[in-house]
Amino acid sequence: MTRTLALLLAASALPLAAAPASGQPSSAQPAYAPLFAAEITGAKRDLDASIKAGINVPVPKDPGGGFTHEQHKRNYRIIFEGGQLYRLTGDRRYLDHVRDMLLAYAELYPALGPHPAAANQVPGRLFWQSLNDSVFLVNAVQGYAEIRKALSAEDRRRIDEGVIRPMARFLSDGSPQVINRIHNHATWACAGVGLAGYLLGDRDLVDKALMGLDKSGKAGFLRQLDLLFSPDGYYAEGPYYQRYALQPFVVFAAAIEANEPQRKIFDYRDGIVLKAVRTAIDVTHSGYFIPINDAMPDKSLRTEELYHGVAIAYAATHDPTFLSIAEWQGRTVLTPAGQMLAADVAAGKARPWPFTSRLLGDGPDGKQGALVLLRESRGTNGPLLVAKNSVQGMGHGHFDRLNWLYYDETGAVVTDYGAARFLNVEAKRGGRYLPENDSWASATVAHNTLVVDEQSQFGGQWKVGETVPTRQLSAGLDAPTRWSIAEIEGAYPGVTIRRALVMLNVDGLSNPLILDILHGTGSGRHRYDLPLHFSGHIIDSDIAFDQHLAERPVLGSANGYQHLWVDGEGTRNGAARLTFMQDSRFYSYHMAPPKGARFILAESGANDPEFNLRREPALIQRVDGAAATTFVSLLEPHGRYDASSEAVVASSSRIGSLAHRREDGADIVLITFVDGQRLAVAIADDTSADASHHATVAGRSLAWTGPVGRLDLAKGDAQ
Repeated sequence: MTRTLALLLAASALPLAAAPASGQPSSAQPAYAPLFAAEITGAKRDLDASIKAGINVPVPKDPGGGFTHEQHKRNYRIIFEGGQLYRLTGDRRYLDHVRDMLLAYAELYPALGPHPAAANQVPGRLFWQSLNDSVFLVNAVQGYAEIRKALSAEDRRRIDEGVIRPMARFLSDGSPQVINRIHNHATWACAGVGLAGYLLGDRDLVDKALMGLDKSGKAGFLRQLDLLFSPDGYYAEGPYYQRYALQPFVVFAAAIEANEPQRKIFDYRDGIVLKAVRTAIDVTHSGYFIPINDAMPDKSLRTEELYHGVAIAYAATHDPTFLSIAEWQGRTVLTPAGQMLAADVAAGKARPWPFTSRLLGDGPDGKQGALVLLRESRGTNGPLLVAKNSVQGMGHGHFDRLNWLYYDETGAVVTDYGAARFLNVEAKRGGRYLPENDSWASATVAHNTLVVDEQSQFGGQWKVGETVPTRQLSAGLDAPTRWSIAEIEGAYPGVTIRRALVMLNVDGLSNPLILDILHGTGSGRHRYDLPLHFSGHIIDSDIAFDQHLAERPVLGSANGYQHLWVDGEGTRNGAARLTFMQDSRFYSYHMAPPKGARFILAESGANDPEFNLRREPALIQRVDGAAATTFVSLLEPHGRYDASSEAVVASSSRIGSLAHRREDGADIVLITFVDGQRLAVAIADDTSADASHHATVAGRSLAWTGPVGRLDLAKGDAQ
């Protein structure tokens, strides 16, 4: 990698670009590409408003969302933007404002103790948790780097010794329980401490950031790269936290490349930093991150972390598909890397991002499970089946092994609740995670996976869950039949769960069918519940529900069940169906349930005194008193609803029946359409890729190799 490119990658994290020698604005500013020009315009607007308002560096008092919290956030943004504007324009007003703000912090910071609003996290000095202090330092160092050489020696000394170095020391030696963790909080701390170290020429700080406080390499930034990502670039805590952790990873990596190119950080661990950026983009639908674990469903690629990530990744690779992501974002960053990206977007160099099916191994070795993305390649918003067969996800993980989600052009269809939190909304417990995050959002019944005896997996103990991997047995990523097969033992004592999810392209259907076969196998007698959480309005069902119209009983008393209202209960002999409508499409959920199964229509929101939970529907298939059980289900998208023309097409299901049987170590499922067409799918217990299998379906021989076989039967074939 050339030194010139390294400078671009540095993203102005270090004092690498000198301000104009005169310290005055250039009389002839260059013409910038539209994306970058828009960033300059926005930053100037922010700086002009801040200059007009004057320096405001309040004594910390409030939790997330409160005035002092938000003011300090605004301030570190102003420091970052002001520094970049000075580098670009030489306008002394920006230098003076950033200098004065940092001098104010140099007066305030030495006298601060632990934040008064600290709760269950390690307290910061400026913010209620030290994580936010780390974010402050990462941003402030990047802005300060652009003005530092233009300051007087005394101002540099006051800022260096009054705020930058003390904050770096607090986040390193003063917070060993944070920086020595393998966790996103530690990543931000390492980035802030390391950037400060490079800026100040302090090798001790740099080495502690890279290799942990004892410099042994058992902790620190490099160890985080080893342990927090799988070889595919999948982050241990899931997509939401991959998004959040990405900024310190890429910004600090760029600074390492600029200052120590001999480390070849972008080649480290087979290019894991750039893999992480690519994977972060892949774990989205319609630009929004798949909301598994403690995730907010409204987080998208339009976020500061991904603006930095995309710009730095493009500067490192010149891969034109990153430009298409920048076009979707409509933003970039005020750095040399952002400037390069914007220029190439304007030059028309963008190419579409290759959204394809992927198996993303989980765990440092990639063998602790997987997140499987089965998708139709129709750009950002085509059909996507997500099989969540990953590891626990650390403290932010939910108890939802073998969970699944489904998306298409209408958005999320089979849904995941994500986190119970109103981020930075002070009125909602200071913007922190709510009690319902534990009692509902992370509970197994809040997800689309098997619940045994109304308990959460691993007894609701995430540290226990971290010790038990999921086994990804097989995956097929290519049309017309894609699949994921996974298994877990240990989520419940003595119970093994195996799940096969199959995406089936069928001629004549606009969107694929999703087949789900779940086996729960144990000893003794159990209650097995299989929830489906979905988005939309119920249209009809062939299940005769006894409805609770006057009173809404609660389904249970603990482990998430206390938060479910029961709207109806019913039974049905044989196959069952529930049809619902989401946006412009209909969906029929077909079930070939176990003998004696009951069906429960429920809605979240019970026992919620502070109205913290969203009201969302669920259908639960329940079997009581069984040692083992098998649930077979099929999601069928169909039809169209056009509100503007009041036109409705194919609101009724095209599937006439769904049948399941076991034969010679395989599940055989026969799907019969109302027009007589039939489709048989066989899933073998032996998931070896080279194993041969045979079955007879509808009088026809079905032979296949590997775990999944398929036979399409035309209307006239033997019955």
